[in-house]
Amino acid sequence: MNRGIIRYVLGAVIKIEGILLLAPFLTAIIYRESVGKSYLIVSLICLAVGSLLTTRKPKDSVFYLKEGCISTSLSWIVLSFFGAIPFVLTGEIPHFINALFETISGFTTTGASIIENVEELSHASLLWRSFTHWIGGMGVLVFLLAIIPMSGGGSINLMRAESPGPSVGKLAPKMKTTASILYTIYICMTMFEFAALVFAQMPIFDAICTAFGTAGTGGYGIKVNSIGDYSVPIQWIVTIFMILFGVNFNAYYYLQEKEFKKAFAIEEVRTYFIVIFVAVAAISINILSQCTGIFDAITKSAFQVGSIITTTGFSTVDFDTWPAFSKTILVILMFIGACAGSTGGGIKVSRFIIFFKALFKEADSYIHPKSIKKITIDNKPLAHDVLRSTNVFLNVYILIFVCSILIISLDDKSMQTNFTAVVATFNNIGPGLEGVGPTQNFDGFSNLSKIVLMIDMLAGRLELFPIIILFHPEIWKEILSRREARKKKIRKKLENFKE
Repeated sequence: MNRGIIRYVLGAVIKIEGILLLAPFLTAIIYRESVGKSYLIVSLICLAVGSLLTTRKPKDSVFYLKEGCISTSLSWIVLSFFGAIPFVLTGEIPHFINALFETISGFTTTGASIIENVEELSHASLLWRSFTHWIGGMGVLVFLLAIIPMSGGGSINLMRAESPGPSVGKLAPKMKTTASILYTIYICMTMFEFAALVFAQMPIFDAICTAFGTAGTGGYGIKVNSIGDYSVPIQWIVTIFMILFGVNFNAYYYLQEKEFKKAFAIEEVRTYFIVIFVAVAAISINILSQCTGIFDAITKSAFQVGSIITTTGFSTVDFDTWPAFSKTILVILMFIGACAGSTGGGIKVSRFIIFFKALFKEADSYIHPKSIKKITIDNKPLAHDVLRSTNVFLNVYILIFVCSILIISLDDKSMQTNFTAVVATFNNIGPGLEGVGPTQNFDGFSNLSKIVLMIDMLAGRLELFPIIILFHPEIWKEILSRREARKKKIRKKLENFKE
């Protein structure tokens, strides 16, 4: 295992976080808040630690998928650890487990909160919470690839470990160019939303935080009622951009390159919009009696469908009070999630397409045993590795899901609360139903349950395997064997010195 490159990547990530922590520090200066010094202290610590880890460049810059997964999972853990410290120092979230839960929820774009009244937080902390969504949305390592050239051909393994979806490809020959393209699209779309929100008369600070939360499909609101306190035009702007950020970014690249046929030929994107349309129509009809008219019903259902399927987690109403039929549709959308290659979470639309096509292929084989039928996506044959990885992903997903529910059930909360708490965190959504509904929070869970839900958030955001690899016995065996070898080397030097 190339520990040198892992150390270097971690150092670079910590340095980036140190720079990013200056944003809430500057916000505190603007609003004359004393909490700014806490963010400055942690920023300086990050810069010092990051510089220390990157002082010596690794001799071997090549790293494979194993190093990519370990670098990715450790980067997200370290990011969250340092990102949680300011909350503790400011006293706004005094308990570290709670602060870590809030920060992991932010970086993984989950939006599940332990804070009862978010409006009591300082402007600096509100910005940092929303900013963590924006950082985690596209991925900090994708950003790293965009600004730091990495030689040795291992960059694809770093991106593959962090980017969502059953397969990750290049938009350009070099991964640095691909990462730059993705971040350019991401930044431009964020700026467009911010401009639209300001034009709709949302206050500038609110527009910045909302744009960050929407772009990262995270959903941390800065009001107790999330987006419910804003005007209908603002709600529609957020709805549209939530849905747009849930689209595979490859489609935007093709549109940018004027390859319109390729953009509209993406099967996953077409399916994604069909699912949204059907869900909005069904819920609008079902909740019509609770609304002031058909437009009000469509506005509320479109917002919540967009928020749930993209795993953003914003809300305009307490959908826990909706009829069972509407709530069931929302829970189904929680599992489906957004498109692969977007900032959204969930299992992903592409995996469901693959799953159902494999199901129909298997059914056809019973009717026509001698027939040979290939599964295609976008009129291209699906590689066997992608089909295998999809099947394995779904099996592991179910296993972790069941184990998580079993452990948090020790808190003796209702089945609906436990079930949707795991759904909401594992799929990076935020709010669930009943005890973790849009008007509730996750503070009522024990520390053990919070740790399980934090692991679920990280596993869900990183597509399971980068986190699982951290617990693989061979990785620990390799680490321990290297440690023993180093100890023997030191003992031998000491013996030689004594002689």
